[in-house]
Amino acid sequence: MQTEYLIAVDEFCTLNNVDVSFISSLKQTGLIEVTTIKEAGFIDAGQLQQLEKFIRFYYELDINLEGIETITHLLRRINNLQEEVRGLKNRLRLYEVYD
Repeated sequence: MQTEYLIAVDEFCTLNNVDVSFISSLKQTGLIEVTTIKEAGFIDAGQLQQLEKFIRFYYELDINLEGIETITHLLRRINNLQEEVRGLKNRLRLYEVYD
């Protein structure tokens, strides 16, 4: 992984007024990945959008980590079901053309 796309956890937490322990908790639950380089934690830039969502859930909406895990799981299921419905609709269109 290239370090130019990594953001230091300490720096991110300072700029966003977030406790480092919150990031550690997200890592422990598997909601985000933290890369360790020379004893310092780094977050991949591709995870920032998801991380910001978790921060809003936790700090602004006062949702605990278990709630965040549940919401994330349900949102993934919804997305998977939407993709499945889209695929089924596309398959049905093939049959509608030949009717």
